[in-house]
Amino acid sequence: MRTITACNLDCSDGCSLIVNAGRSGKIKIRGNPDHPITQGFTCAKIHRYPGMLLGPNRLTNPMLHQDGGWQVISWDYALDLCAEKIQASRADPQTILHVQGGGAKGILGRVSEMFFSLLGASSTHGGLCDTAGETANLLDFGALDMNDIRDLADAKWIVNWGRDLPRASVHQTAMIKKARKSGARLLTISPGGDMCSGLNDQTIRINPGCDRFLAAAAVCLLLERGRISPKAAGRTANWAEFAALIQENSLDDLVKAAGASRRDAELLAQWYGRGEPVASLIGWGLQRHPYGTQNVRYINALALLSGQIGIKGGGSYFGISSARNFNTSWVAAGQTPRTFSMPRIGEEMLRADPPVEFMWINGGNPVNQAPDSIRTAEAVAKVPFVVAVDGFMNDTAERADLVLPCALNLEREELVGCFSHNFINYARPAWPPPGESRTDHDILTELGKRLDPPIEIPGLDELIQTCLDSPFLDVNLSELKQKGFAQAKRPWLAFEGLKFAHEDGRYHLPTKLSAEPEAPEGYPLRLLSLIRKDALHSQMAPDEHQDPPPVWLAPDSKAWRQVDTSHDVYLASPLGRIKVEPREMEGLHPDSVVYRRDDWMSLGGGVNQIIAAVLTDEGEGAAYYAQYVRLEN
Repeated sequence: MRTITACNLDCSDGCSLIVNAGRSGKIKIRGNPDHPITQGFTCAKIHRYPGMLLGPNRLTNPMLHQDGGWQVISWDYALDLCAEKIQASRADPQTILHVQGGGAKGILGRVSEMFFSLLGASSTHGGLCDTAGETANLLDFGALDMNDIRDLADAKWIVNWGRDLPRASVHQTAMIKKARKSGARLLTISPGGDMCSGLNDQTIRINPGCDRFLAAAAVCLLLERGRISPKAAGRTANWAEFAALIQENSLDDLVKAAGASRRDAELLAQWYGRGEPVASLIGWGLQRHPYGTQNVRYINALALLSGQIGIKGGGSYFGISSARNFNTSWVAAGQTPRTFSMPRIGEEMLRADPPVEFMWINGGNPVNQAPDSIRTAEAVAKVPFVVAVDGFMNDTAERADLVLPCALNLEREELVGCFSHNFINYARPAWPPPGESRTDHDILTELGKRLDPPIEIPGLDELIQTCLDSPFLDVNLSELKQKGFAQAKRPWLAFEGLKFAHEDGRYHLPTKLSAEPEAPEGYPLRLLSLIRKDALHSQMAPDEHQDPPPVWLAPDSKAWRQVDTSHDVYLASPLGRIKVEPREMEGLHPDSVVYRRDDWMSLGGGVNQIIAAVLTDEGEGAAYYAQYVRLEN
């Protein structure tokens, strides 16, 4: 059977897919060749996904934890129990906490937000992914926007600020390869740990999280040489203040803070000052630092002041909202009287007043994914009743009282946007969910009927029609189902004519340049918990984990002298330690250590248990890469 569907993983490619499921049970997935972004191919993550979804570790029945073990129960009993617990807390609904993760980008999955806002339950604010960078773009441009990703084809020069292209986006990688064949050149700025070496024409290695200093150094050189665009500077609200801030810092101090050289700054200024289109790709890692918002803002400032915003082949690419082209007015249908910081959810739950009495978790694995996992696990364990809606017994589900098996990617009807392009996809189930697994919509519809007064959830068809009722879409459901995708009505160029979304219509430059914190005594290595190639977030089958997990250090790292690798080696922070297997990685910054994140604590991994809950400078993001560690025996 051939099915046109879509991937709803939290990925920047937003692929339209064709799934062929044979009678023998063999499943073949390929990218939709008609989709202008997907173009007939897709990534390793989705190719290995069916094996995980249909494998032996999948949960297929409601499971209740009692008498020290897990027992299979019926859906009726499970939903009656949930209704009883919710009903008991409805007199003070802020004692109900809903946590929705970002593991799936489908808009219909947000029905849980609607349900719990109608209850008046508590929710979360901030984020574990990209809120610092999003805030940077809102502060700078007044809106989260960027050129159409296909405009990379018109770039003459592409500066990749820390994006691990082959792991993060096979389609952006393909676009850049094609652009290079047409004469474009790629410069990657990174502390290492990426797979971009085969793509790069030139490379600048910097200190982790110090991109703002290198960008400021390039602005300093452009200013000295009279290469600042007068038109761009004239469209800012605070050019004089920003110019004075740049001139307060010497070029030597800026490049030293970046961990770069004057030659590196000269090279970067040369790329941006040529007067030819330069596209700036901004990685999501550099905004997961203590001054992550500043990192993004200084890169944006360099792009603007060199005349690269609002033009073909230029632009600054961080991302867009994956939901922006849909009508989402139905999501926040009620009120949310209390919110908890997502990066500090464990800490805030433990001191909550009134305490959380009932917790519903869907679309995520916060015990594993949030910083300070041990404290998060402790906080979840103290809640009298916890429901995890999931397909696997992961680190969060293990600590729940009730696990409800849900339909996952490729098993449910969904509308999917993307945070790097403006196509929306329709996902129809490629196969039925296994066992008694149900969609979030079905679960909450049945649960809502059991409450007094009931919570009424609109039917799925009604929700889909509402989502498509958007000024940015000109497609009906029948057309969307037939084709599988549609393009939203958005300008090809963001901020063309240097018209910005602030009330004053101007660009707002940053007003601070903060020093990088020193490494604490005894913990000299900056921990970079970076993405994997074959798995996204903690969506990994148990047999894909390595115990002990590998970590990578530069061959010239001083850490090799501190341990005896013939004995057990541990990665340690003030919060604890994890047994690891150290390996060498060429090109990595010598003061860094790379850990491929998302493995589970229960299977020997879980790096977030040794990462403190530090916030980014703006946006209430998780500054994962603020953590310093050491290797020890």
